[in-house]
Amino acid sequence: MPKSISLTRYLIEQQRADGLIPGQLRLLLEVVARACKGISQAVNKGALGNVLGSAESENVQGEVQKKLDIIANEVLIEANEWGGHLAAMASEEMDSIYVVPNRYPQGEYLLLFDPLDGSSNIDVNVSIGTIFSVLKKPEGSPGVQEADFLQAGSKQVAAGYCIYGPQTTLVLTVGNGVAMFTLDREQGSFMLTQEDIQIPADTKEFAVNMSNMRHWDAPVKRYIDECLAGKDGPRGKDFNMRWIASMVADVHRILMRGGVFLYPWDKREPEKAGKLRLMYEANPMSWLVEQAGGAATNGRQRILDLEPGKLHERVAVVLGSRNEVERLTGYHEPL
Repeated sequence: MPKSISLTRYLIEQQRADGLIPGQLRLLLEVVARACKGISQAVNKGALGNVLGSAESENVQGEVQKKLDIIANEVLIEANEWGGHLAAMASEEMDSIYVVPNRYPQGEYLLLFDPLDGSSNIDVNVSIGTIFSVLKKPEGSPGVQEADFLQAGSKQVAAGYCIYGPQTTLVLTVGNGVAMFTLDREQGSFMLTQEDIQIPADTKEFAVNMSNMRHWDAPVKRYIDECLAGKDGPRGKDFNMRWIASMVADVHRILMRGGVFLYPWDKREPEKAGKLRLMYEANPMSWLVEQAGGAATNGRQRILDLEPGKLHERVAVVLGSRNEVERLTGYHEPL
């Protein structure tokens, strides 16, 4: 168990020791954490807070929004409007970027977020979460443009998620490993509960929506068939399947005990590279997984090397225990 310190103290110590967290970035991460506490409170109220159910509107993706989707999005925007260390935000729930009002000298950072991942689980009381990514605003860029956000995931300076489950847990990387913080509701602070999280290179668990199997490409079918064959198959061991339909929850399990998560391309919408959003989901989760010793690809190449062409770009995702990700990636033909 690591020493009992708050997120704020942890960030200050990282700033002093390694210089990986400049002052503006530290303040930004503290604001994001406060916003996550606010979202956690709304989630915990559930039906008592009249936050369940559909908002009867659609987001930019054409998906029906839940009430909590809209609430979480507003909490993150409002929390980050006043800090002075942020130039602009982009959300999975918004069509275009949101430029922070110029009440203070313009900030150096860009914040991207999926305000409430796993929305289909809200009304059935299953774990959901917030995913976030921080980029440095390009130097010399006049004002803030959407193009400023279109950076490869390798350019991230911070990434993380907050999972709202039996505990509210914040998982964070700034490029020197992965740390986990648990919300102490009595103190109102995120407290460090685990450092240097490492994903085992091998696993016997995979997470995928098996109902889509008939739509998958041949390499993905081959990999899953081999897992299902168990001890008598080419893998020589039995696998268990886990699927929560909440990327935050599935990735959190992998960080805690290993596994591989797949959301592959499928033939129903062949023009789309995948289902998940590169900028809001795949990039931050891939960096966290890599920082914990795992791997993340789109089936053919490293996700963090992909150059985005648009704000809401989609991508296929394979991430988790390194040896499994490399095996499945190797099953695909080279580009």
